[in-house]
Amino acid sequence: MTKRSFLQAGVAAALSLACGVASAQMTPIKFQLDWRFEGPSALFLVPVAKGYFKDAKLDVTVDAGNGSGGAVTRVASGTYDLGFADLAALMEFHANNPDAPNKPVAIMVVYNNTPASVMALKKSGIKTPADLAGKKLGAPVFDAGRRAFPIFAKANGVSNVTWTAMDPPLRETMLVRGDVDAITGFTFTSLLNIEARGVKAEDVVVLQYPDYGVKLYGNVIIATPKILKENPAAVKAFLSAFTKGVKDVITEPAAAIEAVKARDGIINTELETRRLKLAIDTVINSADARAEGFGQLKGPRLSLMASQVSDAFNTKTRINPDDVWNGSFLPSAKELDILPKSKK
Repeated sequence: MTKRSFLQAGVAAALSLACGVASAQMTPIKFQLDWRFEGPSALFLVPVAKGYFKDAKLDVTVDAGNGSGGAVTRVASGTYDLGFADLAALMEFHANNPDAPNKPVAIMVVYNNTPASVMALKKSGIKTPADLAGKKLGAPVFDAGRRAFPIFAKANGVSNVTWTAMDPPLRETMLVRGDVDAITGFTFTSLLNIEARGVKAEDVVVLQYPDYGVKLYGNVIIATPKILKENPAAVKAFLSAFTKGVKDVITEPAAAIEAVKARDGIINTELETRRLKLAIDTVINSADARAEGFGQLKGPRLSLMASQVSDAFNTKTRINPDDVWNGSFLPSAKELDILPKSKK
């Protein structure tokens, strides 16, 4: 070997070693979304795209999902370290699997209010919850709004409704066709899907659960107990980087959609921008969220939700609110102060 080739080999070996060290310093985190890549997924894709996770020494991969229940079970299985899921779905998993060895825990509130609504066409004559009595409602059997409907019904004295089940893509179509009188679904999903089927927004009645006495928390970030125990620093770094990204998303939602477009090139940019803005206004920067603080929750409200979900979902065991929530990994109050003071 010549002196030059020896030096080149030495440099290559040094670079390889340096890259290996740099790679070793990055903590890999697999993250499971609750749904496909749509407007709200920008909350997680922006901090990836802007390098906030990378700056925190985290190698984060974000995968699309197919529902909150799936996100909970995948984190519980250890396939994913962290995930995004409806808190009620997490509660249900805990209560129905009391002996499960790896029950995920909620570590940050993202949707302070449930996005669930009952939606109907104005021509149906439905204006208030009381008008739902005797009507035919439709939703997939696993829909969060349908699962929590007994809570909505009890709060508003609604009875004698019948349900029709369908696959998610048919929900809004069946409403528009008149096959059902009303549907349940996430406001920022179903309302825009109804519009996409030719109905104007002003011709849709939207009964948002939070406006009618249902103060359930919505989607939260969940974590496997393993990562909480073995790498708490990485979890804290993730939440800090995520919070920084959320602030950017709230400030410039239109720009944030580019991160979603990069993951799914066939999305309708205008539609997904509207969906993201609707999510921000209804469940992320809601009055309740501003009162409680982004990422956080209140014990009494959590306890009430645990009791309501136990009853509505008819769980095997009662839900213990202390088992499903751990707020000790949250960023500082200063870092969490990202919500505009008013939407006016």
